Amino acid sequence: MILVLNAGSSSLKIEVFDENLGSLVSGRVTNLGTAGELKLGEITARIETRDHADALERMLAALAEAGYPLSRFAAAAHRVVHGGTILTQPARLTPTAIAAIESVIPLAPLHNPNNLAGIYALQKTAPDMPQYCSFGTAFHATNSDVAVRYAIPQTHHDAGIRRYGFHGLSYANMVADFGDALPARLLAFHLGNGTSLCAIHDGKSVATSMGYSPLSGLTMGTRSGDIDGAAVLRMSKSLGEDETDRMLNKNSGLQALAGDNNMKTLLERDDDDARFAVEHFCYWAARHAGSAIVAMGGVDAVAFTGGIGENAAPVRDRIMQHLSLFGDVPVHVIEADEEKQIARDALALMAEGR
Repeated sequence: MILVLNAGSSSLKIEVFDENLGSLVSGRVTNLGTAGELKLGEITARIETRDHADALERMLAALAEAGYPLSRFAAAAHRVVHGGTILTQPARLTPTAIAAIESVIPLAPLHNPNNLAGIYALQKTAPDMPQYCSFGTAFHATNSDVAVRYAIPQTHHDAGIRRYGFHGLSYANMVADFGDALPARLLAFHLGNGTSLCAIHDGKSVATSMGYSPLSGLTMGTRSGDIDGAAVLRMSKSLGEDETDRMLNKNSGLQALAGDNNMKTLLERDDDDARFAVEHFCYWAARHAGSAIVAMGGVDAVAFTGGIGENAAPVRDRIMQHLSLFGDVPVHVIEADEEKQIARDALALMAEGR
C-alpha cells in the first residue's frame, strides 16, 4: 500500500491506495496548532494538535486502529507545490532531493515549508520507509522557453522570475485517465476555487494560464487572475505590500465581484452581481482558452475537472458557447484526483527500482 500525504498550512490530508491505485481510505486533520478535527473514513473526532508532527502521529494512530499500521505500507508519497526548474519529475526523497525542495522555498514561501513539515515528520517517525514526492509545477516543465519567459532583464529571469504553472498533478491525472484515448490537442480546464487551464499537445503541457504564482490567469474564487502590474504597484503604494497581496489572493475574484466565492451559491442567486461574476468567470476562461488553442495549433477536445468544472454544468456550457467559433468539439468531464496521481508516480518509481 501507498500512503499519500498533503501537508498544508493548517491541515494534513492523507489517502491510502493499493498497488492497483484503488483508494482504500482517506482522512484529514484540520486546524493544526489549535482545536480541530480528525476524520478518517467514517470516523470523526475532535482533537487538538501542536504542529504537523503531532497531527501525523494522531493520524498514524488512527490508521493503525483502522487496520492500516505503518508496517503495511510499502512507501509514502507527498505533494510538493513547487519544484522550480530543478525538480521537474517525481522523485525519491533523498537528502539531495530534500535540499533541492528547500532551495526553492523562495518561490513558494507559503506552501513548500508546509509540504516539508510533513516530510520531516514522517522521516522522524518512520526513517526506513521509502518516501517519494510529486510536484505541482512539474507537468509544465515541457513548456518552451518562449512560453515561460517574461520580457524582463536577464538578471531577474535568472533569479527565478518566469512562468511555472500549477495544478500540474491534476492535469497529469487527466492525461492518465484518458489513456490511449487522449486527444492530440486537449484544452484542459481545472476549475475550482483556484482555476487554470492547460494546452496539452500529445500528452504534454505546451502552455498554461498560471505563471510565476497561482495568482495569474483566469478569474478565481478569491484571486484576481491577470491584472496589470502598474495597477498592482499603485495599490501597493496605498495599501502596502502585505495588504495588497492579501487583497489579490484572498479578497478578489468572485468574492470581490459578488461577495461570495461559492459558484454553486452564485448560480442559485438571482441578482446582477451574481450573474456578472459568473459571466466574468466564464468569459475570461474562454479568453485565455483562445491563447491556449493558438499554442497547440488547434483543438480536438475540451476537458473540465475540479469542483466547478465537474459539477457546474451551466459554467461548462457558457464557456463552450464562447468557444463555439472553434467548431463542435467533444467535451469531457474528468474527476480531479491529485492524490491518485501522486500514488501513481510513486508506484512508477518503485517499479523502476528507485
